Amino acid sequence: MKTLRCLSLVALSGLMLGLTGELLAQPLSQPGPPPPLEVIPHLQAIAKEARLAPMVPVPAGWFLMGSVRKDDDPYGLETQYDDTELPQRRIWLEAFEIDRDEVSLGELLAHLHQQKQPVSEELERLIWHMINVHATPDPMLARWPALYVTWSEAEAFCRTHGKRLPTEAEWEKAARGSTGNLFPWGPASPKSELAVFGQYHVHEIPLVVPVDSLEEGKSPYGLHHMAGNVAEWVQDWFGFDYYAVMPERSPPGPPPGRYKSVRGGSWKSNPSMLRTATRGGAFPDQRAPTIGLRCAKPGS
Repeated sequence: MKTLRCLSLVALSGLMLGLTGELLAQPLSQPGPPPPLEVIPHLQAIAKEARLAPMVPVPAGWFLMGSVRKDDDPYGLETQYDDTELPQRRIWLEAFEIDRDEVSLGELLAHLHQQKQPVSEELERLIWHMINVHATPDPMLARWPALYVTWSEAEAFCRTHGKRLPTEAEWEKAARGSTGNLFPWGPASPKSELAVFGQYHVHEIPLVVPVDSLEEGKSPYGLHHMAGNVAEWVQDWFGFDYYAVMPERSPPGPPPGRYKSVRGGSWKSNPSMLRTATRGGAFPDQRAPTIGLRCAKPGS
């Protein structure tokens, strides 16, 4: 059986980091001194390439959240990844808007510059490595998804732009539509034309693509990369058994806990992590090359 499938909630609680292990990849390992001052002009150039993503309206209404239990095909993609996505519920959400694209690296650096906030050591090292070793042009890096961002940094980015992180319910509706798509694009198994996944690099160099790419993999509302590329922070704390007790209208998420919810899978994920119902979590102060964000706001 897949890891964590069909486990009791007690066992699941003890193995939470197993569920998020591929999201919680270790930071880029590059021993030695910090990047030289030559990286600073590149950070500024990447920030100048920032382009805000358009927002997409998601209408008010019901949608299917979570999964129907299926135990006869333990390795099938239609089988629940684990018990945290059970039971499937019919949920009502008010209208909202959500970023069409993941927040880009250019947008993140522009935000940090405007707010006079430092760039994290992990991100600065990665950028210098990509420029110095791989000769990656600044405009190309600007269209990468933002990464190495903590939950509080993601929430501050959205708030500064008059938005907020989406609730877990909003994220799931935006990813799968009203009728419960297995993947953002539908029932077909993931492939390279639809999502970036299943990649690996020993130094954790992200194997990502531009935030506005892979048109064939869009969600029913036209969002890019709701599966793969980078996983995304959402507003909610992670509740192991929240689906069983959440209100049917605009669920706000469970009380504070240990982990924040992370959705969508990343460039490292296996196909089961790309399912629109699969849930993951991470410590709020975690920085990883596999976790980014997108923002939302109430509908007008």
